[in-house]
Amino acid sequence: MSYVDEVLELVKKKNASEPEFLQAVTEVLNSLRPVVEANEELYKKNAILERITEPDRQLMFRVPWVDDKGQVQVNRGFRVQFNNAIGPYKGGLRLHPSVNLGIIKFLGFEQIFKNSLTSLPIGGGKGGSDFDPKGKSDREIMAFCQSFMTELCKYIGADVDVPAGDIGTGAREIGFMFGQYKRIRGMFEGVLTGKGLTYGGSLARTEATGYGLLYLTEELMKCHGESMQGKTVVVSGAGNVAIYAAQKAQQMGAKVVTCSDSTGWIYDPEGIDVALLKEVKEVKRARLTEYAAARKSAQYHEVSAADRGGAGVWQIKCDIALPCATQNELLIEDAKQLVANGCKCVCEGANMPTTIEATEYLQNNGVWFVGGKAANAGGVATSALEMSQNSERLSWSFEEVDAKLKGIMVNIYHNIDDAAKRYGMEGNYVAGANIAGFEKVVNAMLAQGVC
Repeated sequence: MSYVDEVLELVKKKNASEPEFLQAVTEVLNSLRPVVEANEELYKKNAILERITEPDRQLMFRVPWVDDKGQVQVNRGFRVQFNNAIGPYKGGLRLHPSVNLGIIKFLGFEQIFKNSLTSLPIGGGKGGSDFDPKGKSDREIMAFCQSFMTELCKYIGADVDVPAGDIGTGAREIGFMFGQYKRIRGMFEGVLTGKGLTYGGSLARTEATGYGLLYLTEELMKCHGESMQGKTVVVSGAGNVAIYAAQKAQQMGAKVVTCSDSTGWIYDPEGIDVALLKEVKEVKRARLTEYAAARKSAQYHEVSAADRGGAGVWQIKCDIALPCATQNELLIEDAKQLVANGCKCVCEGANMPTTIEATEYLQNNGVWFVGGKAANAGGVATSALEMSQNSERLSWSFEEVDAKLKGIMVNIYHNIDDAAKRYGMEGNYVAGANIAGFEKVVNAMLAQGVC
């Protein structure tokens, strides 16, 4: 049995109840086979794969808080510090009812390689809670965030672990958490990213993941003799990533015709009105029904709770598909529909939104496919730029940050392309991303001994 297969069996035995984590580890290790086989004796002797698939530590804690009716509520908090071989742990805090240890481990594992790809000195981690911010008052959000940070603050710091936002954790939540950290620790430091501009945040951070996704997509198209001009794009999601991906795609001359949320999806053949979408989602925090009500050209498709909210967008004929909602939202039947409709390119704005079966189908049918650890790395890259600004007590202009972001994303594309070519897998950008991210982390781990 090969070293990769030995470790896969071990990981499955130790984490049998965590399907998302097992999916991520299986996908990554299988794509790394050529690298591992070329260095098998060295990696096996140093237990590289066992160490990289086992978090440095997994934190799980109780989060009690009081709602507006005076009732005490209890949620579960998580922080998985996965690997700090190349820098402080870095990764978002996800607030969503679906959050459990397996999902946080999957996200933290992916974050190791994503952060490595940025070329910036940040390790991999992730955290969050099964708390649902939807429908909660600002006071309830504050109560939860303060309780959550009261425990989390024991384990993080500007040179230790620097969390950021994620699904359900925006500027409001980061602000409450930062205030509580400062209050308890008595320190004003860059312990969180995604902060407000008045207290150490970075310009372009809000736009970064969506913009970065399009900078990489544009470079991919360019290197295949194509441009964004005139292309039809389908986007899933209607959160931060989806909104700014749509905005940047349309600035590049493409037409984005879809968006979605958990209750339905929009098809707008005239192109998504990004200003209206921002008003509905960022200001009113409302459902897409309000977008449809305000725009005659929009067609709204409601879905039941049992269905996948944005699955319908993959039915729409397009040149480029950008899944920007959540994990495992693009299944094999969706991939078949995209191929049948002539889609040329799929780049992931969310974390692992495409199943392994769908990914393989897209790749086998000539679709240029770039996974999230490369394509959506713009968010964490700009978070690392925020860390740099905090360390220097400086604030860069939007243009400076945006230029650095574009350079990072273009560099990521060429790094993953080169890595795939070096191992005889030209065009396999999933393998290229895993290899390029893995090699840097492993070299650091070997240099630092058994730790």
